[in-house]
Amino acid sequence: MLANYKNVPQNLISAIVQSNDTRKDFIASEVLKRKPSTVGIYRLTMKSGSDNFRSSSIQCVMQRIKEQGVEVIVYEPEYSGQEFLDCKVIGDLNHFKQQSDVILANRLTTDIEDVLGKVYTRDLKGNDL
Repeated sequence: MLANYKNVPQNLISAIVQSNDTRKDFIASEVLKRKPSTVGIYRLTMKSGSDNFRSSSIQCVMQRIKEQGVEVIVYEPEYSGQEFLDCKVIGDLNHFKQQSDVILANRLTTDIEDVLGKVYTRDLKGNDL
């Protein structure tokens, strides 16, 4: 990110990058406090209606969780592969919900309202995480 903003004061961009890293650490830590065996990632996209998840911030959170020895699985209907970043992709939503001890979601949707007790999200009012 720093290279993209060469005309902006470097300490400002560094602070933004550090803040983003702190937020990812915090989210991973909050999920891990629940002591899950398996964490489900509900959707890889950052914004509703998007199909771009190749550089989403959830990838960093996934890595932090995996580094603690917790299995991570993914539900992403827009992705056709069987694995994403060495995490198993589950194509069936009900199976995904059953397999997951905690579900990390960028946004709340009606698809996961029935397992709200498992869901970790910062989306309290229908806003993105």
